[in-house]
Amino acid sequence: MPAVRKLSRTATVLVLVCVPVLVAQSAYAERGKHGSNGQTEQRADTGDDGSVSVTVGGVVFDRSKNGSGGSVGAVTSSTSWSPPACWYAPKYTPKELQETLEPIWEAESTGYEWDAEQREKYNAKDEDKGFNKDKTGKGYWWDSYVDKSYPPGWDECDEDPFWVDTGDAPPADIENAVTPEVLAELAYAEIRVPGTEVTLAPADATKVNLPTWAWLNGAEFKPVSVTASVEEIGIEATATAEPMSLQIKPGTPDAETYPASGVCEITDGRIGAPYEKGKADSTPPCGVKYLRSSGDGTFPLQATVTWAIHWTGTGGAGGDLPDGAFGATQDVVVQEIQAINR
Repeated sequence: MPAVRKLSRTATVLVLVCVPVLVAQSAYAERGKHGSNGQTEQRADTGDDGSVSVTVGGVVFDRSKNGSGGSVGAVTSSTSWSPPACWYAPKYTPKELQETLEPIWEAESTGYEWDAEQREKYNAKDEDKGFNKDKTGKGYWWDSYVDKSYPPGWDECDEDPFWVDTGDAPPADIENAVTPEVLAELAYAEIRVPGTEVTLAPADATKVNLPTWAWLNGAEFKPVSVTASVEEIGIEATATAEPMSLQIKPGTPDAETYPASGVCEITDGRIGAPYEKGKADSTPPCGVKYLRSSGDGTFPLQATVTWAIHWTGTGGAGGDLPDGAFGATQDVVVQEIQAINR
């Protein structure tokens, strides 16, 4: 059956391209609040407070509290878990579903038997109750949406459109039908955190066998969050990422890290501590000591921040999501200490 459904979806694309222009214009004129006559869309709206909400796949994402700037990036889960590659959300009013399916059946591209089964399933011959028109305003037809980066599993949401009354939960046996938890997982994928270039002292070039202090700008490394919502059914969830630790990898085995594990925990809201005059021989709370020169080249120091991610949602729901990591590599020049013979 899934193969037939996929065939139907392929035919849908072909038929929608070939439907006469007059039909397309009529469908356009009758669009509802979902837009595009039920097709996936993306649009951005700016609120009075300057926040930007982006509608993707039936879900509105508020990214106004997300990380910003040219070096931001998405976190990578610390486990094998990944956000949903596809999901189900409200897509059609009764009239929109009718306008989507009837051109497909009329084109007879999916076969008489299949078309007949579909007409019966949606009670298409009943002018008053077909496609649940008697329930207009009391629910929506839900259908699948896909992460447009097409990650593994994007094609697994192969259920036909199904009806959900307003106020009712989606069927429990349909995986990834939007709930506050699923929205939190989708918001996770939208989180962007600052780049991870650490400040080093000495800055331009460090010396062999002398501690190099490392720290992160506390103003940049603060919690970020994304809220995902579905207005039609009144649910939302916010996923929040908070910096937890910094891992330093010097880029050469001929080095020592502070602490020895290379993992600098966040303390009093900051990771590491800025170097202060007179502390050249002190042990930094976060840093590295190179044991040999980088010669004419550099060492690729890798700095990765781990972000703890949790969520809250409608009805007091909430919990933890897998930690996320985001890092960057920066070149470090290490010089020998020059001695002067007198």
